[in-house]
Amino acid sequence: MDELTKTNIEFSSVNSLINNYNDIDGSINTNLELLQEYKEDIDKDILDDIVNNYEDINNKLNELEINTLLDGEFDSYNCYLEIHPGAGGTEAMDWASMLLRMYQMYFDKKGYKYEVVDYQAGDEAGVKSVMLHITNPYAYGYLKSEIGVHRLVRISPFNAAGKRQTSFAAVNVTPEIDDIPKDIEVNEEDIRWDITRASGNGGQGVNTTDSAVRLSHIPTGIVIYAQQERSQLRNKETAMKILKSKLYQLEVEKRNNAINSLKGSDDINFGSQIRNYVLEPYKLVKDLRTNYETSQADKVLDGDIDAFIEAYLRMKRD
Repeated sequence: MDELTKTNIEFSSVNSLINNYNDIDGSINTNLELLQEYKEDIDKDILDDIVNNYEDINNKLNELEINTLLDGEFDSYNCYLEIHPGAGGTEAMDWASMLLRMYQMYFDKKGYKYEVVDYQAGDEAGVKSVMLHITNPYAYGYLKSEIGVHRLVRISPFNAAGKRQTSFAAVNVTPEIDDIPKDIEVNEEDIRWDITRASGNGGQGVNTTDSAVRLSHIPTGIVIYAQQERSQLRNKETAMKILKSKLYQLEVEKRNNAINSLKGSDDINFGSQIRNYVLEPYKLVKDLRTNYETSQADKVLDGDIDAFIEAYLRMKRD
């Protein structure tokens, strides 16, 4: 992201905050006038307008508050979102595909643009791994709340006995960083390249030529697949860009003592999760960091995750 792009994003953000503030100020003044009218002439239609305006003001105040929380170093950036199933074979891979659907529905509702960078299909069902490139102002700022292990409890569709099954999948989010400092260097001897065939359509047009690449960064253990382009060279460039973004993010996070590893915990199982999705014997989705929970599990899996994101941002502020 060049300086002009960053400046434009910052200007757009500040301009949006000013507009939101002016809208709220205007709505409050309108409601004060309606209240005065209601005192002089008690009328149900006026009361309905007051209530509707009050709800609109609350929604705008909430949006304004959330915008002020997105002040992290990478919050304004586009990002890459990865999903990796934990141990458990087909069960875990199916859970990873459910998370993929949840995020895609969330992006569609929010108007985020995204494309599949890599999609590794499961042997029987689900996905072995998937990476999406999300393009939207403050994409990383919102989606950083999803980093961690997600745990599912349900009646297994793959178990003839109909027993409850627990599955895990890890989500990682990396900001797309273009202006990486020159001191973030990658030595060629630290990289292993493997060329593979793209695994097929992951939802938005992954190609099926022999141009897919796998980059393995030996010192950190980071592995990146890229296959959205038909050009092997372009996929290599994408993989290297993602690697450098990860390495730079890692250095910043070490400096800030935020986390110990960019990849997050390798322990994708009991006790390591950030959020539980329980579908049996009752329905409940609960974030273990913020304690926010809802019984509307179906809505959450259909992409209704704003409340979880907002709760996380407020927690980080406090």
